[in-house]
Amino acid sequence: MLNFTETAPMGWNSWDCWGAAVNEDTVRKNAEFIAKNLRQYGYEYVVVDIQWSEPTAENHEYHPYAELCMDDYSRLIPAENRFPSSAGGKGFEPLAEYVHSLGLKFGIHIMRGIPRQAVHRSTPIYGSDKTARDIVKTDSICAWNTDMYGIDPTKEGAKAYYDSIFRLYAKWGVDFIKCDDIARELPHCEDELKLMSRSLADCPIEMVLSLSPGPALLEKAELYKQISNMWRITDDFWDQWDLLYAMFERCEKWCVHTGAGHWPDADMLPVGAIRQDYGPNGYTNFTQDEQITMMTLWSIFRSPLFIGGDLSKCDDQTLKLLTNAEILKMHRNARDAHQVWRRKIGGNEHILWKAGCAEGGIYAAIFNCGNSENKIEISLKDLEMPKGSLCTELWSGLKAPIADKINVRIAPHGAKAFRIS
Repeated sequence: MLNFTETAPMGWNSWDCWGAAVNEDTVRKNAEFIAKNLRQYGYEYVVVDIQWSEPTAENHEYHPYAELCMDDYSRLIPAENRFPSSAGGKGFEPLAEYVHSLGLKFGIHIMRGIPRQAVHRSTPIYGSDKTARDIVKTDSICAWNTDMYGIDPTKEGAKAYYDSIFRLYAKWGVDFIKCDDIARELPHCEDELKLMSRSLADCPIEMVLSLSPGPALLEKAELYKQISNMWRITDDFWDQWDLLYAMFERCEKWCVHTGAGHWPDADMLPVGAIRQDYGPNGYTNFTQDEQITMMTLWSIFRSPLFIGGDLSKCDDQTLKLLTNAEILKMHRNARDAHQVWRRKIGGNEHILWKAGCAEGGIYAAIFNCGNSENKIEISLKDLEMPKGSLCTELWSGLKAPIADKINVRIAPHGAKAFRIS
């Protein structure tokens, strides 16, 4: 069944750093770091991303038509050479059990549909007298990965297949499913998404359902909200300023759909050591100020927060960024966040966001999208707050009463966030 998430999910995902090639040892080390350093701040999900069933995966590149590990019922299983605890038909159950023992939750990535190799071999479907070939829709394929065919929801045996994989994941102890090749593919696979959601509803344990990749379709917002917990509003987000700058417009459009149980997802946080394909010391290209802007926007907007870097190489600066208690409190308590204004002044662009606070007062975030340091003035009238309000800057902790305006200096591509009461 779908897990009702009262707050936006938080955790770690293996994709940014390892692409298709993550292994069990890496997952365990990152889970251990989260349990020791991040769990108390709300980070709880440990998610194994794409290609965990492929023995030959080695980086961010996909191997076309690779042979995948699969059970007798057309269901993908972990590659034992990468996930040795899965040997003997155990699947992800031992790894999930270890993650749970740390007080965390375990997640996996899946692709929409059924393995092509299952279709070509006409392998059986658990709980049905049909085979993979009987339920396939061969003209429904992923544009960037060759592993799967889509499923024809009108065919007998189609729901049995989705029932069978969710029951397998329940047996393994999976808490989180990231389903790929689906969020932006509507409407041509909408019926398959609805079929999948019915199977998840019939599953005996609760799971979070995340839909990828983006950009999701704004006109399908109500459907996403009804059948999933989170959905990507962007394609893969990386450590480039132009992608971060573009996120302001995306968040402005999607902010009205953020709320308990349903979360537009601005994608993972590419912080810390994320460039492992290019050497062990490849850290994010974002400046510190850009990382503060990203964390501020994600938090006032209440996007899910999933870390993309290698946490075993996490430095103090990154740890402080991820664990600022007041910023994370804004992530939990912001309500009805929205853009107040967006202004170009002297060649620089400034953006003001506002949100109510569940504990009273408001949150405000001001962003300098220009290339030079700027002094920015924020009127309390713009925030609809009275003169003399008490203002706390969340990143620094500095407090001061405000007569009628907030005046701040902000570095290029930087941000400030405030709690005003």
